[in-house]
Amino acid sequence: MSVGFAFALTVLAGLATGLGSVLALFAKRTNTRMLSVALGFSAGVMIYVSLVEILQKSQEAFEGSLGLDAGGWAALASFLGGIALIAVIDRLVPTFENPHTVRRLEEMEESEVLRDITVDAGGGATVPLMPAAMAHEQDPRLLRMGLLSALAIGIHNFPEGLATFIAALEDPKLGVSIAVAIAIHNVPEGIAVAIPVYYATGSRRKAFIYSALSGLSEPVGALIGYLFLRSFFNDITFGIMFGIVAGIMVFISLDELLPTAREYGEHHLAVYGLIAGMAVMGVSLVIML
Repeated sequence: MSVGFAFALTVLAGLATGLGSVLALFAKRTNTRMLSVALGFSAGVMIYVSLVEILQKSQEAFEGSLGLDAGGWAALASFLGGIALIAVIDRLVPTFENPHTVRRLEEMEESEVLRDITVDAGGGATVPLMPAAMAHEQDPRLLRMGLLSALAIGIHNFPEGLATFIAALEDPKLGVSIAVAIAIHNVPEGIAVAIPVYYATGSRRKAFIYSALSGLSEPVGALIGYLFLRSFFNDITFGIMFGIVAGIMVFISLDELLPTAREYGEHHLAVYGLIAGMAVMGVSLVIML
């Protein structure tokens, strides 16, 4: 398959963060039940495609060079290596700036509400409960949170973009499946960037731009990987990359997406979303593969 097709898939997956910002910025209130289902759905898609398809591709690639037994062990090692890699990255990112922590518009609006509340100062005069000086002090903190979220998402998305690109070069149908899974996963990440930037700057345009840019680390990862690794593309390279991305996607689903889905909705809603995501990805794999 052409390099152009593989690169286009990676760009489309990365731009899903911009879609997340649009959903967040133009919704009057956050639909927590729908958010819970969507996060569960995203986790279901990622877990299913990782364990059923991507990890299998990793093992097949290794077996082509190392044999049956050694190939299985190598695929397992790459899978666990991907889990370890994303776990280390998550540990280095403070919880407040974690890109998978979706903050609702209402949470950011609390500071706006406090600015408008006044108390009686006597003699018919009133003073704001939160003085303007204090209110303005919050803006840099919110902007910092949004920018750090964008940076953290960029770090997370870099290897995902490379994996999508390599998968599309090796197997276009698998590349499409991975791109769809990552795109769905990127939507809540776009929300995580857009909301704090919007409340820090008051600009939907800036919030959208920062959110969209955070997802463009995926095609950047694909481009850098292609330029520096194309001479090393072989069964071992594909096996390592498939195993690593499978581990990354499973870890993110279990550590972040599912817990967040349960937090924002009923337990059963997250489970229903999870099952629906697995079913949709399973059907799509049967049809495409």
